[in-house]
Amino acid sequence: MTIASHVQVEIRSPARHERVQLLLRLVLSVVLGWVGITGGWLTCVLYGALPLVAAIAISSTGGERYAVEVGPRLWRVLSWLVELSAFMLMLTDRFPTGADDAVRIELRGACRPTIGTALARLATSIPSGLVLAVLGIVSAVLWVIGAAIVVLGGTLPDGLLGFQRGIVRWQARLLAYHASLTDEYPPFTLDTGDEHRGATIATSGAP
Repeated sequence: MTIASHVQVEIRSPARHERVQLLLRLVLSVVLGWVGITGGWLTCVLYGALPLVAAIAISSTGGERYAVEVGPRLWRVLSWLVELSAFMLMLTDRFPTGADDAVRIELRGACRPTIGTALARLATSIPSGLVLAVLGIVSAVLWVIGAAIVVLGGTLPDGLLGFQRGIVRWQARLLAYHASLTDEYPPFTLDTGDEHRGATIATSGAP
């Protein structure tokens, strides 16, 4: 089941994936690599930038206004990155444009951060980030297996989708914590959830 958390991510996967969407993922990865945008590069930028952006905003507006005014705008950007991750991991089969409801993300709970607590995320996020990196290796292997299944015209198994869904949820919860949008530390649990393909999913929200 989906664990109780301030960050809820619900994903509806297609019954069958299209080969052309797999090709789009591969081409997108190659093009982004050509211009220097890789998963590792993006991770490093987000890791260093989010606590700094939060600290600067808090110094200008205060913790309460950051949560009410800056937080929702920042969360929309981070939510799109989570949707992109779901697409790249083959949990959804459409590039995220905001027109589809395959991924719904909701951030709950109040947070009143300070400059100190925002900057402290640079250290406190490390354990969760390291575990996620290790799980990411397994995720990459499963992606290759899933790609082969799609090429052969098969259906991705629920176990594979569940693991990748857990990765995306971990990413979302770590991003929310790292950006000081929640005080809840990402649980060290791979939340695979129990959604079924085509199931109705909850409505998006903002902090």
